[in-house]
Amino acid sequence: QVQLVESGGGLVQPGGSLRLSCAASRSIFSIGTLDWYRQAPGKQRELVATLNRGGIINYADSVKGRFTLSRDNAKNTVYLQMNSLKAEDTAVYYCHALRGIGDDYWGQGTQVTVSS
Repeated sequence: QVQLVESGGGLVQPGGSLRLSCAASRSIFSIGTLDWYRQAPGKQRELVATLNRGGIINYADSVKGRFTLSRDNAKNTVYLQMNSLKAEDTAVYYCHALRGIGDDYWGQGTQVTVSS
């Protein structure tokens, strides 16, 4: 079992920044892949950024150059630094952990709203 708790969402103006946190209940080294997803109203959940077991990070094209995924192993936490936010970044952001086939976990989500 892995529990994931997200935090850091909120309301920000276009061009602003937020940093999301995802605290895991166990060592992130024991988790195969950690991802950030988001889901906007009326849209499907989409993958934003991925950290795999080898430490490779990949980003969706829509956030490349603006979002940065990082981790703090001592705190079992991954972060999503979001800069130059746009209205289209408005969504509920979810942390996801994948340990294997059929063995994955989701956080409760944190709302990010970009609006003037």
